[in-house]
Amino acid sequence: MKERNGYKVYPLTVAQKFHFYYLEYCPKKEVVNVGTSLTIEYELDLNVLKQSIYKAYERCEAMRLRFAYDKEEKQWYQYIAEKEDRDIEFVDFSGKTQEEADAIMKSWTQIPFEREDSPMNRVVMIKNPDGYQGVYLLADHLTLDAQSLICFLRDVIELYCNTMYEGVAYPKEMRSYIEQLEKDLAYEAGSKAQQRDREFFYKLIEESEPIYNGIDGPRALEEERKTNPNARAAQFISRNVDAELDIFHLEEEPTTRLMRFCEEQHISLQCLLIMGIRTYLQKMNGNDDVSFNVAYARRATLAEKKSGGTRIHSFPFRTIIPEDKTFLEGIHIIRDSQNETFRHTNFDPVEYFAYRRKVYPIEPGRGYEPMTLTYQPATLKEKGLTQLGDIKYKTKWYPNGATTQAMYLTVMHRPDDNGLDFNFEHQVEAITRETLEYFYYYMCKIMFKGIENPNLKIGDIIKLI
Repeated sequence: MKERNGYKVYPLTVAQKFHFYYLEYCPKKEVVNVGTSLTIEYELDLNVLKQSIYKAYERCEAMRLRFAYDKEEKQWYQYIAEKEDRDIEFVDFSGKTQEEADAIMKSWTQIPFEREDSPMNRVVMIKNPDGYQGVYLLADHLTLDAQSLICFLRDVIELYCNTMYEGVAYPKEMRSYIEQLEKDLAYEAGSKAQQRDREFFYKLIEESEPIYNGIDGPRALEEERKTNPNARAAQFISRNVDAELDIFHLEEEPTTRLMRFCEEQHISLQCLLIMGIRTYLQKMNGNDDVSFNVAYARRATLAEKKSGGTRIHSFPFRTIIPEDKTFLEGIHIIRDSQNETFRHTNFDPVEYFAYRRKVYPIEPGRGYEPMTLTYQPATLKEKGLTQLGDIKYKTKWYPNGATTQAMYLTVMHRPDDNGLDFNFEHQVEAITRETLEYFYYYMCKIMFKGIENPNLKIGDIIKLI
């Protein structure tokens, strides 16, 4: 396929193919839906807001993405529509409770998009029962991730502020999605960089087989070893993809303590979160060898940050840290390993997992990683809504009701106080709310005990908590 409806078409990227891969096997096609809202404690001019949304569409190619299927090739393609001229609805939730409003927006999030030649997002102007006004945004994960979602919403608000207030600068231009897409496709077409990344991950895989560490302990692995005494992988996901989103809030003051430690030690918060999670799994399973998946945003350059689309690649991150190492030594091991991994994250995760199954043949449905972590440092507070001075605003995520993973933890900063929200999307049959509470409680205890006593041995921290 070369063209569709007069538009030039392009192959899908690795990041998009990954979503298509699990979408194909998931009975609930809304599994790739991402729903959120941004509302402001302010009476907005709805006409200006609508025009700002249209302008943001015009400035962001990725928000005008369409998909097309070639039946002969049995391949999906993508193209950019010239403009979005759909009507932007307004829904007034006044007179309802906030719970009722949230339930309606949750129901919107659980409606899958038409896949072919169809818009892959929906924007609704809303007024909540508390008087806050703003937008609800629903998008397909193949066209958008958390960073591009924040980038689009930020652009809408900055465009609105430029129209409504004197002295507010017009936002800087977005970057081309197509230009970035062409770079990604060139990498995937047998580039030297791709070969270097392949050699890095293949060597990593060949070193030794990982071992499964359960969120609730070694139960799943012990079950596996009843029939295979040498098993290192376990079945940990449910066939039922029904999911819930449970959110735990860490207050501003303790969040500030974590961030201060990261600044002093010159590490990212992601490294500290990894340390908290892996030490918890080490405590629960009695293994120094711990693996779980980490999602990488791949947005290092300005072009990558402002081109929209979806760029997340997820890879297993494995650390072997003995209990006689100090907390700080463990952090440094993670930092060094993360820095090395970052350089190779353009590689295809599907090829990674395929090669690992070739080296360590395991039965379908088995794996070594019980969860995935993503840390989202970008916030609207960073640059976007400072234009509004002290006006308060709220963001909210809405679950799509399905996931193909046992647990996906997304850690984000809250807009109002910059505290942390721990968003646990989990299969209801695989992981209970009680298990999550236990996990969150001890992960935080480990992190705070560690930053207060960085020279304490990991084994002592495990005993003390």
